[in-house]
Amino acid sequence: MICSCAAIAQETQGPAASKPGESPQQTPEAGIRVKVQVVNAPVAVRDAKNKEILDLRKENFTILDNKVKQTIEAFDLAGEPLSTVLVVETSSRVAPLLPAIRKSAVVFTQTVVGASGIAAVIGYDKVVQRAQPFTTNPDEIEKTISSLKAGDNTARLYDALSDAVGLLRAQPAGRRRVIIAVGESRDTGSNEKFGEVLRQAQLANVVIYCVGLSTTAAVARSDPWQVGPNSGAPPGTFGKPPFPGTAQTPSGVQQYGGNLDMGALAELAVRGGAGMVINQPLEVAAAATGGMFQSTFRDRTIEYALAAIGGDLNAQYTLTYVPAKSNEPGYHEIRIIVDRRGVKVRTRPGYYLEAE
Repeated sequence: MICSCAAIAQETQGPAASKPGESPQQTPEAGIRVKVQVVNAPVAVRDAKNKEILDLRKENFTILDNKVKQTIEAFDLAGEPLSTVLVVETSSRVAPLLPAIRKSAVVFTQTVVGASGIAAVIGYDKVVQRAQPFTTNPDEIEKTISSLKAGDNTARLYDALSDAVGLLRAQPAGRRRVIIAVGESRDTGSNEKFGEVLRQAQLANVVIYCVGLSTTAAVARSDPWQVGPNSGAPPGTFGKPPFPGTAQTPSGVQQYGGNLDMGALAELAVRGGAGMVINQPLEVAAAATGGMFQSTFRDRTIEYALAAIGGDLNAQYTLTYVPAKSNEPGYHEIRIIVDRRGVKVRTRPGYYLEAE
């Protein structure tokens, strides 16, 4: 699993102060800005039976950044403490599932956050609310999750993710930065653009894990007045025309079909920036940042999904490198190779650097 990358701008000191009557001293490097690209790459490695492989060493890994082999500067296995933001949809559409989310609070604190972690909680419907600032107190976290209440039917997912990235960006660099998003894979009403949110998450070294809530399960538990009109289209299809300003291309139609290369779609979203419309944002956000998407249907699978995420976080390798040509703007493709047969390596496809 590859985490995002952080671009750190360092500016050299200006000219030294001169004494009265003397000409200012000129230094060749004055005013030059040097960008150093530091990439933290959490990686998940599993065998053919999907079991975590935990006995690898630094020598077993090769990192390619834009096809150039990199030097691994630091290597660790789940050693860095976690800073986690739980982002929960609280729209009326998922109101029947909120009791199950509240019950999962203890799983979140014990399995994901753990004894050395800290966590914050954000709820979102038409308003993005910071329900709980960062704390190490599990009782406060669980109390906040247990008190989440449903709002209207708006779901400002992108704005909530952007706010979570902002909170994590202020966390110390020595901590792993993680978002756990629990909600439907949809956005309505956000000001932020999805591609830009993903870019910022990558640059802030944020990994996004997602628990997809089932609208079908929510509707099955809803009162009749909460259920919207029938779309008239067969289950699993969309009876409406595409989003305004977008064309029905094979790749666009494929987003509705389920047989997707989420890594490729994540790369497309990051490259496209503000202008890309994505119909499965939770799945793409996880792929773009090296996280994991867990779908749910029955209530208890929300707890199972959080437990699976906690297990994944405890089995992460973290690799750090400073890539060659770190000033090169545009999209950087990342590839991780493990010198062991039959293993599956989860990673994100890369990261994007803006031209200055």
